[in-house]
Amino acid sequence: MENGRIAIPSIAPGGMEGERSGHFGHCDVFTFVDVECGEIKEVTTISNQSHVQGGCMVPVNLLASHKVKALIVGGIGMRPLMGFKQVGIDVYYDATQSHIKSVVENLVAGKLPLIGEDQVCGGGAQNLS
Repeated sequence: MENGRIAIPSIAPGGMEGERSGHFGHCDVFTFVDVECGEIKEVTTISNQSHVQGGCMVPVNLLASHKVKALIVGGIGMRPLMGFKQVGIDVYYDATQSHIKSVVENLVAGKLPLIGEDQVCGGGAQNLS
């Protein structure tokens, strides 16, 4: 990814030295990384909004409202994955790395695949990481 805002579900406090949360919907914060011409320009965090079981569109709408172009997850359910597709946010899969700096560098370098529908989890407490 050469340009745009990347979101990473994170364990508080987030940031480049933080750890990616195992399941995006229940993360503490989202770390936003703005990339221009393949270089990291700015890193910010925002708190995740709480949602009840079945309220998977809450984080989808939150990230869309912050102009996110890509999301890196270790696990996600089918319903939010379809929501992200509808709002034009690409969802990338990385279950091997949890360090935020590493997953961002892998995405910028083109090393992460888009998550496939066969890789989704059942939601709730389940995850792929």
